[in-house]
Amino acid sequence: MDRLDNTIRPYAWGSTTAIPHLLGVEPSGEPQAEMWMGAHPGAPSRTGRGTLAEVIDADPERELGAKTVARFGPHLPFLLKLLAAGGPLSLQVHPDLDQAGQGYADEERHGVPLDAPHRNYKDANHKPELVCALTEFDGLCGFREPSRSADLLDALGVDSLKPYAGLLRARPTDAALREVLTAVLTADREEMAGTVAEAAAACARLGGDHAPYADIARHYPGDPGVLAAMLLNHVRLQPGEALFLGAGVPHAYLNGLSVEVMANSDNVLRCGLTPKHVDVPELLRIVRFEAGDPGILRPEAAADGEEVYDTPADEFRLSRYVLPEGATGHDLTLETPQILLCTAGSVRTGEHELTPGQSVFVPADEKADVSGTGTLFRATVVI
Repeated sequence: MDRLDNTIRPYAWGSTTAIPHLLGVEPSGEPQAEMWMGAHPGAPSRTGRGTLAEVIDADPERELGAKTVARFGPHLPFLLKLLAAGGPLSLQVHPDLDQAGQGYADEERHGVPLDAPHRNYKDANHKPELVCALTEFDGLCGFREPSRSADLLDALGVDSLKPYAGLLRARPTDAALREVLTAVLTADREEMAGTVAEAAAACARLGGDHAPYADIARHYPGDPGVLAAMLLNHVRLQPGEALFLGAGVPHAYLNGLSVEVMANSDNVLRCGLTPKHVDVPELLRIVRFEAGDPGILRPEAAADGEEVYDTPADEFRLSRYVLPEGATGHDLTLETPQILLCTAGSVRTGEHELTPGQSVFVPADEKADVSGTGTLFRATVVI
């Protein structure tokens, strides 16, 4: 069992206070957006034996277990994060496994460098993900019913948005969402910037359901992604609630602190709210133009106190233990690899005392007894 020393990524949208407060340290004043726990080559966790990637590479079957290696190969198939949004992340979608494989192979064949700003596919893997709120957490997830988006646009009183509202009401769901998103992302940028400014001012004036979009526009003035965001469901998670994001589902996180787990991939296609590359044709190939409820997840309790967030992903399984005062005798041993993350209180496992923000990697079949008082998240795989 290895205590993990994890990298914090200073992305501009990150909160300056949320992760420092969880860790019990003074904020530096710089944004601290994500803390990565895992073996992703971009920022592998460090252990007393080297990076976690090096530890696993040295003996994959010992660290991951034979079943995990047989199912996913000799690499940790998930990445666990603390995510602290102080402002909106880019509006984005992730490809499914076939799309990722095809896209990666195509860019490799055309010699597009992996670090090229216009590169879409950094690997051949899909990226399902689950975000679980530690504080009140705001996000956008999936398309809302087109008629509701039309109502939202009409209420703004912006003449240039009326054709979009008309399309949303007149066309079948798939066609309506596709046509409006395409129109927004391919319109003249200068004209669209004026429309976005008018819409943002109206959102600020109206408040209520429009308030989140005024805040998004404050961070990304003139960005057509502000209008694209108005096509999506706004979701506010309470602590302990979660969202699962499958392939092709447009989404963005807006504000709050969460635990996030995902397949070990870096494939993102952006729709807006970013200065980075937006490949509209490829984006439209990946997006699933389906409307509906985003589906807030709440954990299902097992007899041993484990609370499981059930998803269709095999690359990860996230669960939570809320340990009452003086809890002892919780055996978390599995035949699969685990990362255990403390988010409240003080929890002991093996020789490691974990306080908020601290984590350990537990190899397959390694004894993992847990005691103490606090909240512990467990990430593993499904075999």
